[in-house]
Amino acid sequence: MRSRNPVFSRRGFSRDNGYAGFNAAPQAGGPAVGTQQGNPYGQGGTYAPPAGNPYAQNPYAQQDVQHGAPQAPGTTGGAMTMDDVVARTATTLGLVVVTAVLSWLLLPVDEANLGKSYAIGVGAGLVAMVLALVQSFKRKPVPALILGYAALEGVFLGVISSAVSTYIADGVVAQAVLGTMAVFAGVLVAYKAGWIRVNRRFYGFVMAAALGFVLLIAVNLLFAVFGGGDGLGFRSGGLGIVFGIIGIILGACFLALDFKQVEDGIAYGAPREEAWLAAFGLTLTLVWIYMEFLRLLSILNSSD
Repeated sequence: MRSRNPVFSRRGFSRDNGYAGFNAAPQAGGPAVGTQQGNPYGQGGTYAPPAGNPYAQNPYAQQDVQHGAPQAPGTTGGAMTMDDVVARTATTLGLVVVTAVLSWLLLPVDEANLGKSYAIGVGAGLVAMVLALVQSFKRKPVPALILGYAALEGVFLGVISSAVSTYIADGVVAQAVLGTMAVFAGVLVAYKAGWIRVNRRFYGFVMAAALGFVLLIAVNLLFAVFGGGDGLGFRSGGLGIVFGIIGIILGACFLALDFKQVEDGIAYGAPREEAWLAAFGLTLTLVWIYMEFLRLLSILNSSD
């Protein structure tokens, strides 16, 4: 159950990555859903180290397997912790913010430099998309790809945000940032309180909704390119407002999936390097939410 879409893919800890996800609950009378050939998790989602793994000699391993608990991290390498996820996410998001601020300051969007700044910003965004695609298809995290994506995505966001602030409304960017932070905090509180239950049904619903959303946006883009104007009108006016709200809600749902993936990765002893995948997924989702807020607020201010 893994999407290859660079925005909506759940990059970490899924079955084909070899780590249990939220779909790894054991079936009655049978092996865990996540159990497959080559999967290091055995029945019940318990981690079973492969031969030669330095954790195989962990004195806690046999006791953990007997009780069906996740394996305790070994003395070498170590398992992913919440501190690792927070540190990697702060690094990745911090790089996005820094390059966004620099591009805002160094790539002006006035009449004399608008074309040049747009070209650099859009070019950086396209390269960032390619890097995100490459990382999404890799089974293991590559920090250089993730940090490269963050830096280039920041350039793109800085140029776009500067243009929106200059030509549409001065306070839109700050509102979009506050809205993104509010959604993140709200989903985190709701998830920790148990108000959001991430299970197979939730995953299926979110992925189906996201697929339909992306297809509609793609169709709208095709009509806009070949027919001119705003295509089918999904990104402006009343329909644009509705689609902006739906996009934000989808982003909130993917945040819940991200939180569950992080929780499962820590519980099942994923290697410390997997924290980069968690940071990558959270960054992609937060960028998506910010862009949807920016688009929605732009539509609302342009209709005033």
